[in-house]
Amino acid sequence: MRFHAIYFLILTLLLCLTSCGTAKDKNQITLMPLVEQQMTLGPRTPGSEAHEKFIDQTVEILTAEGWEVRCEEERYQGKTVRNIIAERGMDNSEGKWIVVGAHYDSRITADQEKPPANQQLPVPAANDGASGVAVLLGLAKTLPKDLNKRITLTFFDAEDQGRVMGWPDWCLGSRLLAEQYGQLERRPDAVIVIDMIGDADLNIYREKNSDQALTDELFSIAAKLGYSKQFINEPKYNMYDDHVPFIEQGIPAADLIDFDYPWWHTLSDTTDKLSESSLQAVYKVLFTWLTKNN
Repeated sequence: MRFHAIYFLILTLLLCLTSCGTAKDKNQITLMPLVEQQMTLGPRTPGSEAHEKFIDQTVEILTAEGWEVRCEEERYQGKTVRNIIAERGMDNSEGKWIVVGAHYDSRITADQEKPPANQQLPVPAANDGASGVAVLLGLAKTLPKDLNKRITLTFFDAEDQGRVMGWPDWCLGSRLLAEQYGQLERRPDAVIVIDMIGDADLNIYREKNSDQALTDELFSIAAKLGYSKQFINEPKYNMYDDHVPFIEQGIPAADLIDFDYPWWHTLSDTTDKLSESSLQAVYKVLFTWLTKNN
């Protein structure tokens, strides 16, 4: 009798540890393969075959994960813009509405490349594009389906084509969406943009144009998770990034960006400059922020 009681106790403890470990590990995901998958397509420049394949693959991934997905194609400032929008919890009128976004397009010219003869080639865009997308896809795969808030994951098009080869300006995809949101009676409560967040030497400073209350929340979580070296709690850059059009519409928005990246807009923006640990730092901060108070 005593043997059976001890056996039962051990079995119960093992089951508890297994179930606790499963619950704890639900948000675990490796992100570099999600970067590499994009890179196999080639540069995702607007209008290219790689751009089209990225859209098809991303819509398929998001749909398989149970998100409500739509690809909104519109002419904006004389250019075709295709934003991918994935949503969950749209019927949750009492919860907050949170938008997390990253651009997926690759710059059509490597204008910072030396020598200048190579500047007409497109940027591979491992960090400046694919890194933020990888974190968004990681969130799409791991966020609980029963969050008490509305979550919108947005993959912005035409962020990185500013004033080159007939493109009128930067951030066309986010401008288009921000203007649409600005006309709504119920607007998002917060927008977080992630851009260039995969650098192996990750240095994310407080971006000066961002909503400072949102920035405080994100950097506080980063510090608690042990990422103070990656999230440096000092202001540094004024960036015109995909968060600014939302701020202009009166919607609180913040930008997580590492602009201390030597390979920005060059042909050397490739996967060997990135690290899993950097992607994980940003992913875990956002996952924690999105799931808090749930």
